[in-house]
Amino acid sequence: MLPVIFPRRSTSRRLSALVLSTCVALAGLAAQAQSSSANTLPPQDQPTVNKPPENAPVDSGDKQTKRILGILPNFRAVSADEKLPPETVKEKFIDATEDSFDYSSIFVPAALAGYSMARDATPQFHQGAAGYGRYFWHSAVDQTSENYMVEFVYPALTHEDSRYYTLGHGGFMKRTGYALSRAVVTRTDSGNETFNFSEVLGAGSSAGLSNLYYPSASRSLGNTGTQWGLDVGIDSAVFVFREFWPDINRHVFRNKYSDAPAQK
Repeated sequence: MLPVIFPRRSTSRRLSALVLSTCVALAGLAAQAQSSSANTLPPQDQPTVNKPPENAPVDSGDKQTKRILGILPNFRAVSADEKLPPETVKEKFIDATEDSFDYSSIFVPAALAGYSMARDATPQFHQGAAGYGRYFWHSAVDQTSENYMVEFVYPALTHEDSRYYTLGHGGFMKRTGYALSRAVVTRTDSGNETFNFSEVLGAGSSAGLSNLYYPSASRSLGNTGTQWGLDVGIDSAVFVFREFWPDINRHVFRNKYSDAPAQK
């Protein structure tokens, strides 16, 4: 998953709404651009009845890239119709580690720490450099805890594949609905669909663990439940962004962020 951190209480609600609206807006923009480009083709350039071979490789413009916008990790996103072998336990551990300790993983905790401190989200942390440090390390631990729970611990126990498999076809609503459903539906290591225990239980476990290192005033069943729901909700928004990222990269950025071909 992307390195997303989840602030407490009212700050969480504002951030989750912002993430969801941004993802949906960008996805809609890509869908609109795709539709517009298809409708404005001159007659001689309209697609013909000739179809490519069924086994033709997927166009590089439709593929997921290793990073989103050239920065954010997107290692666990699988391109549409791509077939991959099941991950080993070691590979699941590597996935969680890459997402947690990638060079870009410092950016979101740093930004969120400043935002949370400005909002005085946790008054017990106080202000100044020391206060910022407290906000920062709490945010970093939140991020790391959820990554390992959702991407490694529970997938290893339940034999689930926590990678995001892009649908890549169908209308905007169909693809959006598919992406949102991945918060509760995932694949097993054998390729069958199953309830997403890794996401639901992993996010819940991470929210519960946060009570061990947040101030006592923030520890309550209600706050933990709210944090749990927000974690799953924001991950759902990230799934929507991942689903449409190849379209956004192609139609908005003109494949600017496509991965360089591997050297032979």
